Amino acid sequence: MQIFHTISELRAWHKTAGSVALVPTMGNLHAGHMALIREARQRADHVVVSIFVNRLQFGQGEDFDRYPRTLEQDAALIAAECDSAVVFAPDERELYPHVIQQYKVEPPALQDELCGAFRPGHFRGVATVVLKLFNIVQPDVACFGKKDYQQLFIIQSMVEELNLPLEIVPVDTGRAEDGLALSSRNGYLTLEERTEAPRLYFHLSRMKKAIQAGERDYARLAVETVMDLKVRGWGEVDYVETRNAHTLKPATHTDHDLVILIAARLGQTRLIDNVEFTV
Repeated sequence: MQIFHTISELRAWHKTAGSVALVPTMGNLHAGHMALIREARQRADHVVVSIFVNRLQFGQGEDFDRYPRTLEQDAALIAAECDSAVVFAPDERELYPHVIQQYKVEPPALQDELCGAFRPGHFRGVATVVLKLFNIVQPDVACFGKKDYQQLFIIQSMVEELNLPLEIVPVDTGRAEDGLALSSRNGYLTLEERTEAPRLYFHLSRMKKAIQAGERDYARLAVETVMDLKVRGWGEVDYVETRNAHTLKPATHTDHDLVILIAARLGQTRLIDNVEFTV
């Protein structure tokens, strides 16, 4: 396995490479990332895993400084999963040579909804760094997890509207045995919080079952979820939303392909999750 820290190294390697699948990450890898790498291996001759904690997508007071940087551990996991993979791990100056990124990707109004309503500028930062990575790596395919459903939707839309020559491959959310969506931020949870955290998936499953049984009062289902989480000691519940899975617009009674999205704080940790289904 090779590790490149500069754009020039990666581009020199790319000249002799065949097809390439990119797995963009911020490091601190877990089993969910390994599923992305396994999918990428099936899609191209070579896999590039980028590891970069992107300052642009963190807001004031968020966890940029304490976000785990575990490159050595991450490289070992990647090598065990795919020993022919390439790791691209640039520092900030390499990716942002002028320190301040003056040109940024401006996503549509959806960037200010759901997670964007609570993390201003987040999706601008995500779209900007992802476009930079696409330009640097020039992949044929890029794999993204469905756990970050809104992020996936925005990136898919960006690729389509900017006519980028690559395929975005969505990969199902990896889950622990108790249903908790795998996330690097799960490491922030205390033992007690970790026991409670699967409650999000419990409520997503409960709401899905109710809707598939004919319930269409999405607001009532959401209120029930918020009330239960509050009783169980959760902090702010940012949103519980049922939306059209293809447009991410609020779901109507005539929509058939739906996604329920949720974001809530447990202790000091903000957790997100979602579930797709058809009625």
